[in-house]
Amino acid sequence: MAEWEVRGVEGAPVSGVHPMAPARETESGPGAGIAAHGLGLGLGLGLGSGSGSPAASSFLSLLRERRRRGRGVGWGLSAMCSPWSLGTVAFAAVSCAIPEACVSCCLGSGRGHRAGQNGPCVGRPEPLPISPFRGFAGCPVWGYGRPWRTRLLRSPDPPHPSQARSEQPTMGWGGGGGCTPRPPIHQQPPERRVVTVVFLGLLLDLLAFTLLLPLLPGLLESHGRAHDPLYGSWQGGVDWFATAIGMPVEKRYNSVLFGGLIGSAFSVLQFLCAPLTGATSDCLGRRPVMLLCLMGVATSYAVWATSRSFAAFLASRLIGGISKGNVSLSTAIVADLGSPLARSQGMAVIGVAFSLGFTLGPMLGASLPLEMAPWFALLFAASDLLFIFCFLPETLPLEKRAPSIALGFRDAADLLSPLALLRFSAVARGQDPPSGDRLSSLRRLGLVYFLYLFLFSGLEYTLSFLTHQRFQFSSLQQGKMFFLIGLTMATIQGAYARRIHPGGEVAAVKQALLLLVPAFLLIGWGRSLPVLGLGLLLYSFAAAVVVPCLSSVVAGYGSPGQKGTVMGTLRSLGALARAAGPLVAASVYWLAGAQACFTTWSGLFLLPFFLLQKLSYPAQTLKAE
Repeated sequence: MAEWEVRGVEGAPVSGVHPMAPARETESGPGAGIAAHGLGLGLGLGLGSGSGSPAASSFLSLLRERRRRGRGVGWGLSAMCSPWSLGTVAFAAVSCAIPEACVSCCLGSGRGHRAGQNGPCVGRPEPLPISPFRGFAGCPVWGYGRPWRTRLLRSPDPPHPSQARSEQPTMGWGGGGGCTPRPPIHQQPPERRVVTVVFLGLLLDLLAFTLLLPLLPGLLESHGRAHDPLYGSWQGGVDWFATAIGMPVEKRYNSVLFGGLIGSAFSVLQFLCAPLTGATSDCLGRRPVMLLCLMGVATSYAVWATSRSFAAFLASRLIGGISKGNVSLSTAIVADLGSPLARSQGMAVIGVAFSLGFTLGPMLGASLPLEMAPWFALLFAASDLLFIFCFLPETLPLEKRAPSIALGFRDAADLLSPLALLRFSAVARGQDPPSGDRLSSLRRLGLVYFLYLFLFSGLEYTLSFLTHQRFQFSSLQQGKMFFLIGLTMATIQGAYARRIHPGGEVAAVKQALLLLVPAFLLIGWGRSLPVLGLGLLLYSFAAAVVVPCLSSVVAGYGSPGQKGTVMGTLRSLGALARAAGPLVAASVYWLAGAQACFTTWSGLFLLPFFLLQKLSYPAQTLKAE
């Protein structure tokens, strides 16, 4: 039987037995003691007298090794300690080191866990004694000069009942010193917190993205004046094509076409990568994929900031398009929320982020020197990455994730086919797909979403060129225009869109689509600023309502494991529309002028309106599954 020695506060040695030996009591002179997590070690440790004990440290190491091997050590020790002892410091250390044990501080009679001298504590711990002195929460401190009395109890090999989660709650050290239930380890993050983090992260991303909007016409013209080789080759190709088809060479319209090409290239890459982003997040979780996307976005702005050539600007837009999956991930995170009201409000808050981003970003970009804009964009992107890393919780639990990333990639391949996208083939062939009527409604909603963004994005890209050429708007005036648009959108989002109850989104979308018809007629034909302002007001109302409401409706379809695929498909449709829309609209603008372009597009907005008129779906499709 191994012996050890522990010195108390007064330096008196205490003999004991090896922990594997039968229980036995020992007494010694005055000292101090504590009870710690069922591992009662009356650790004077020489703290009171300024001398340490290697034997006590060895004893602690032995007990920790026993617990690490899972041998079920459940020790009970009771002691009486001097009020001047610093043993409570050791108590705190031991209590943090062995959290699963039970604690019971008792009188000097050696009472600990009463379940049996050689068994674990299976009953309720005894109440703590009342003492006029307390050295630590739940640990009584008794007067000086009392004997040090210990009792060591060996627990058999079976684990402590408190570790059997299936039988009773896991027990741990509570504030009162007894055995109290420990809160659940895995909890769903609060919905309000998730929505707030998504809103702020998306706002930072959009501030970086929209800095460019008022600068794009002037930026393209500056590359032309600087005789950039790549930009000059583009100019030569467009002039040759105009001469070949018998059009007069109008170089001021070339920048409109170039803007459409750049916007389309950005969205084509977003279209190609959004399905992979959604499928990967369904398997690996939202948070890691979001961080990867934000790293790519920050890299794109770093490339733009460190070079002034047109080639570097194009490279930054291409990298940004590949990495721009964070927007679809934001909607997927909101779609993970349980209640339909939270999802509806979350989609509206995403719309508010877009409104504020398009309000503040262009205004800030217009007020900056051209060479400083990419550095500010990089600052916002880096801040967004750090913020999401620190505060975004994982919203997709392990049990709801897709079983295989390879299966997700196979489904993602379907998202590269426009026909498969419009049919939501990846959703239809997935696990627990929507029923026939719900799938038909989902496909119709996807077509409405595609047509709306195809028409809207084309006119959105040409708007800044129209005001620059017709009203001679400078970059600062362009920024003010986008500021007023964004301010109107944010007001409508906060006062109207986010208050739309589940089930009323489709009616709100139809109203907004009808308003777009006069809006673009006024913008395309208006020759005065008041007429332009009225058209922009109607334009802002529709932009604030359509996308958030359609996203909220579509989020109600599909099983929990398919939310990322559903929203990824929707965003892929949007990216496909934004890839084709600017190029087609810019080509019509370049060929026929602004009036013909805006008039044609305003009439085409009636197509998604009539599709929604014929939409039939049961009311529960807008609710959470």
